[in-house]
Amino acid sequence: MTTPAPQPVTAVEPGDGTTAEEAVVPTGQDMPRSVSILVFARDRGIFVLWGLLIVVFAFWCSPYFFKVDNAILIANAGALTALFAAGVGIGIMTGVLDLSLPGTAAFASCVTGWMLTNDWNTALSLVVGLLCGVAVGLVNGFISLRGFNPIIVTIGTLSVLTGLAAVVAKGYTYPGLTQLEFMGTHRYFRIGTNGETFSGIPAPVFIVAAVFLVGTIFLTRTRDGLRLMAVGANAEAVRRAGIPSSRYKVLGFVISGLLAAVGGLVNTANVTEANPAASPGIIFTALTAVALAGVALTGGRGSLPRVLVGALILATIANGLTIRGIQPYWATVTTGALLIGSLFFERLLQNAVSERLMSANLSVHAKQG
Repeated sequence: MTTPAPQPVTAVEPGDGTTAEEAVVPTGQDMPRSVSILVFARDRGIFVLWGLLIVVFAFWCSPYFFKVDNAILIANAGALTALFAAGVGIGIMTGVLDLSLPGTAAFASCVTGWMLTNDWNTALSLVVGLLCGVAVGLVNGFISLRGFNPIIVTIGTLSVLTGLAAVVAKGYTYPGLTQLEFMGTHRYFRIGTNGETFSGIPAPVFIVAAVFLVGTIFLTRTRDGLRLMAVGANAEAVRRAGIPSSRYKVLGFVISGLLAAVGGLVNTANVTEANPAASPGIIFTALTAVALAGVALTGGRGSLPRVLVGALILATIANGLTIRGIQPYWATVTTGALLIGSLFFERLLQNAVSERLMSANLSVHAKQG
């Protein structure tokens, strides 16, 4: 006589305060395979999309697209979008949407430009510019904690900062800021006398790599980072658990402001000029990259590596269209279509996952009945 193989039942014994229904926990075998596929599409689909785009453009834009120099060009073009997208993404993960980032970038840029023009130390000027971003984040955070809508608050801050940047620059720009070349137009690891063998990697690529590496470790491997994400998911539950959720809300604004300042300084280094004009297109492109990355606009869920890939997708599309000689405004049309499409796709996936999980739960209870 053979002994039947044990079944993977996950249940708890009655008598410990649970009901019969609560005692049954669905196992992996009870979970529909379609749910796993949908979750994979939500969390990893952006990497597949980017890979497909690279393959398509490699053939469509042959022989110019699939080259090392062009890959570096794409990475450099996507660097600025990635920095602002990181600021937007972390803010959304915390449960807030900071629309003042273009103004923060312009203000930090003009303050740094004024200091450099007046022969202040370069390192000190950069630190002060970054502190401007931190200060803006603190102001946005503390005002929002008073019960005001964060979107309205940051729109007001955007207007104020744009005006302050113009005041600092007296309505003009600060040109010739060559002191920041090391973090802008300079290329590192060049091979050959004039870069004939390898033209080198632009400085912004290293800055983006450092920001996303540190940001990912912070959000996924530190207590404060995990709490930051938890506040975005359910601030009231975090507060009831004894964690000061308000502090982490402010921290989300501070990180967004700091990254906006970094983006403003990198842009200043690229063009060697501090401009008080705040471009609203920056926030639009950053939001598109964040939406493509599948960051939940309700907060609490997201991934910085996916945000980076979202920014690179936008840069890849713009680069491919440019190689084909297609007018730049079509890249803008594509970006808008991607934003709408990504929001629709996210909603579709969420509804599909919820429906299948509910069906799986009902089927488990039906089996037990």
